[in-house]
Amino acid sequence: MAELTVNKSASEFRKGFQAAISIAIGYAPVALTFGLLAKTTGLSIGETVLMSLVVYAGASQYMSLSLLTLGTGMIEIVLTTFIVNIRHFLMSTVINDKSEEDHLFNKAMYSFGITDETFSVASMKEGRLTTGFMFGLNLLSYMSWVICSGIGYVIGASLPQTLQESMSIALYAMFIGLLVPSMKKSIKIVFLAVVAGCFNTVFTITNALSTGWAIVVATLLSAIIIELIEGLKKKQRGNEHD
Repeated sequence: MAELTVNKSASEFRKGFQAAISIAIGYAPVALTFGLLAKTTGLSIGETVLMSLVVYAGASQYMSLSLLTLGTGMIEIVLTTFIVNIRHFLMSTVINDKSEEDHLFNKAMYSFGITDETFSVASMKEGRLTTGFMFGLNLLSYMSWVICSGIGYVIGASLPQTLQESMSIALYAMFIGLLVPSMKKSIKIVFLAVVAGCFNTVFTITNALSTGWAIVVATLLSAIIIELIEGLKKKQRGNEHD
């Protein structure tokens, strides 16, 4: 019985590992770029790899580089990262409901590796999610992100100094690349981006808040305002149907 259990776990791990190959390939260029930009931002290779090991969140890591460049404080960076990644509460809840019963420690271990991409693969899988599958899925994705971050840093270190300094503009290009596809899919995202940008501009011009807090407060205010408007619209449509 014990041998059958081990064989089943190994088989599920292998399935998860295979399912993560496409994710690992997709992560590679993004992680390489992160490592390269981390070098031009002034981080050491140890700090770069450690951020990928501990944070393991693409958009948040890019955002952290931008905030560090602006001299933002630690508290503002942590709060901004929390806000950006708050969706993980929902994703973890969905995965927990779909997963087989297991020790809390095992679930906590593989829940760390949940990203938008691994969540998509796991949520689309038929049947219950096994612990072996989740470990295989998350491990390869995680390894790809961390290792390629380090490789990107090494590549960045070999670039001429002038090119390294000019690469900081790529941070803004990356954020635009992340934002534009979302804006095309939803008008709500467009309004959210515009409102947040307006708030941040006002806070910056008036020196009402530091750069980091301006981003945090602008993000929260814009999200609250847009959600309130959406709620009022739904309520109005409901009244019209009545």
